[in-house]
Amino acid sequence: MKHQLFTASVLGLGLLAGATNVQAQSADRKWGLSGYTTILRYRGDLGNNYFMRRYPTFGGGLTLSRYLSKGLDINLSANQATLRYPSDPNTFINGNRFYANVSSFGLGFKLKLNNGWALKEDAAIQPYILLQPGYAYIYTDRYLNNATTPSSTNYGAFDAQAAVGLNFRITPGFNFFVQAGQHILFTDDARLDGIAGPRNGWFNKYDQYLQYSAGVTVNFGKAKDTDGDGVPDRKDKCPDTPQGVKVDENGCPVDTDGDGVADYQDKCPDVKGLASLQGCPDSDNDGVADNDDKCPNTPAGVKVDASGCPVDSDGDGVADYLDKCPNTPAGVKVDANGCPLDRDGDGVPDYQDRCPDRAGPASNKGCPEIKAEQKKVLNEATKYINFDFNKATLKPSSFPKLEQMVQIMNEYPDYSLSIAGHTDDVGNDDYNLRLSYERAAAARKYMVDKGVPAERIESRGYGETKPIADNKTKAGQALNRRVDFDPYLTGEANAAEAKYGPAPSISELKATGKPLPGKKTTGTGSPRSRKAPVKKAPAKRK
Repeated sequence: MKHQLFTASVLGLGLLAGATNVQAQSADRKWGLSGYTTILRYRGDLGNNYFMRRYPTFGGGLTLSRYLSKGLDINLSANQATLRYPSDPNTFINGNRFYANVSSFGLGFKLKLNNGWALKEDAAIQPYILLQPGYAYIYTDRYLNNATTPSSTNYGAFDAQAAVGLNFRITPGFNFFVQAGQHILFTDDARLDGIAGPRNGWFNKYDQYLQYSAGVTVNFGKAKDTDGDGVPDRKDKCPDTPQGVKVDENGCPVDTDGDGVADYQDKCPDVKGLASLQGCPDSDNDGVADNDDKCPNTPAGVKVDASGCPVDSDGDGVADYLDKCPNTPAGVKVDANGCPLDRDGDGVPDYQDRCPDRAGPASNKGCPEIKAEQKKVLNEATKYINFDFNKATLKPSSFPKLEQMVQIMNEYPDYSLSIAGHTDDVGNDDYNLRLSYERAAAARKYMVDKGVPAERIESRGYGETKPIADNKTKAGQALNRRVDFDPYLTGEANAAEAKYGPAPSISELKATGKPLPGKKTTGTGSPRSRKAPVKKAPAKRK
């Protein structure tokens, strides 16, 4: 009796909330209410009557479903039916049989195959797949060991169903469907049939039943007419027509002259024109309506400005359609073809050429590259530039190499030269720093005196801070006592800074009125004294 009352409650809730089978709604009719009958067939420890046609037991349910998209519906479900095994109510299997009332609820997700890919949404036959988790309440009478009096139990269990079905579209508002679904009850398998036998595999672990269903669905809802033009969205080819605009049977605005521009947007509604010109004609097809075109005979395909005349995007006096370089920067001088001038013909235009009157590759910003043998002279010059002991006085043996560098600088007037002085770490740091400055300055002065413009030679000192060898050995100290000569294009990053980092140049120090950094290399006192009073080997020549 309790279970019958519960069954009535299930069906009542089904009327309000849903049922097992979701049927085909549409974008116009998003809700569907289904009623159907079911037959349940058991599979478990006692056996299997999935495909037994005799002695069926019947049940039924209701569905409330909601259209989400062309490929997906969602539903709530309630279903009540009876389940027994064996199918013949007067038969025992190995002395056992059972009879159960099953009330199930579920939240289903229906994957529709009539989603426009294989079948149209409004196809007459609409296959689908249903995946539905849920909950089942079961009342069962179990007759064990040929008993004439049953042992009864009520229990609840989580339930999962996977089903396939076919929906037959009769009218947009009425459908017929058939479905077959596999249920699995996630509970102790002895509770349904009284037998807890050994099972192999996860799928066989729980009691199962097959549900065959057939029923009808009534789809309801008002056809959507977003723009309120009297044509429902499903048939409206222009669903966003502004209110008050006159439309045709397809829901699209009327176009009297048939030029593709609706009358309410057409400035020339009685003459065929172009959509881009709000329905007005353009004889030379330049995008400017005839009555606004100041150059009505512009050649076909030529881009024009608002007045209908050919565009000159870069303002160089050559119209774009004749301009072979239409993106020349403003103010750059161009030739008859509209391309930037290149006086030295090296392929680098003058406005980008650091050396516009001397040919050079683009990789060197249009300037001639210093020849390999001359680069070698500059790179190896440090080996041949020598000074008097502990002084910044150039030895005469240095003059030939300096003369060579003067010739190179005269041959390449677009280059500047960076001279950087260095010492080893023997002696006072401040003294070493000033000595490196003075030696670099001495080399610079020699070259300036020989005619190289002073602004093209820059010198600075790094003292003992940038060794290239180990100062712990005499050979390393000798390598560290050096003057480096590095050419670079005038205006580019200073070569010494790029190699060793920043240090004020002598020119910068003079400009600011500052003295050379470090301790003077002339005067009283020992220039080679250490900062810390430690014993060390006798000082060696700098």
